[in-house]
Amino acid sequence: MATGRTHRPATRSRGIPEATVARLPLYLRALTALSERSVPTVSSEELAAAAGVNSAKLRKDFSYLGSYGTRGVGYDVEYLVYQISRELGLTQDWPVVIVGIGNLGAALANYGGFASRGFRVAALIDADPAMAGKPVAGIPVQHTDELEKIVQDEGVSIGVIATPAGAAQQVCERLVAAGVTSILNFAPTVLSVPDGVDVRKVDLSIELQILAFHEQRKAGELAAAGTVVPAAASRREPAAPRRGAVANQAPTADQGPDGDVPAVMPT
Repeated sequence: MATGRTHRPATRSRGIPEATVARLPLYLRALTALSERSVPTVSSEELAAAAGVNSAKLRKDFSYLGSYGTRGVGYDVEYLVYQISRELGLTQDWPVVIVGIGNLGAALANYGGFASRGFRVAALIDADPAMAGKPVAGIPVQHTDELEKIVQDEGVSIGVIATPAGAAQQVCERLVAAGVTSILNFAPTVLSVPDGVDVRKVDLSIELQILAFHEQRKAGELAAAGTVVPAAASRREPAAPRRGAVANQAPTADQGPDGDVPAVMPT
């Protein structure tokens, strides 16, 4: 569920559009599942359905890779796995550092999908001196004082930020200064980075709010059709501000700092 914008040009060196790059992991996941079931070939329609995309879009995406299926046979699953893995850079080892080993950082450290996809957790870093030396997922946590040395010694180019929002920008700047050029940001804040640094943002609160929007719309459609709306979807709307109310009134306990939906991103 990675969201955000890249800070590099809209195309890669081989002229692959960013939208296509964003879909390649979806194809790879579907193809890997087919490979594990020993499926030798797959049609564009079957693969598109498994990846949740349009088959015409899939064929267009694969044309950027120089891969064309055989009419009546389809695509060779193993070859496509190799092609996409190579294009995504997954045929080499990528050392990764995770900064911020709270509940979220620890969960990321324990995620088994990194190693199987070409990413090696090279270090876990936290600002709390009490965390130093404690093993998480079998890796001893190191203090942030060692951040630059770790990045350089391990040849890290990808950093994961799972700190509280207030610390994220400073951590980002230190990572970039040390040589990190790609950042996966789990902190509930927007990072400012120089040109040449890619940032992907994962924000659970935004994703939940988008889902809430769709739930509200579906509830409205059901109500308009005369269908009984589930109780959870028919809550009373918050009252509009009273006439004459102070515009900059402090948010209530049910609101976030901007008077909007409170942030629910774990740190």
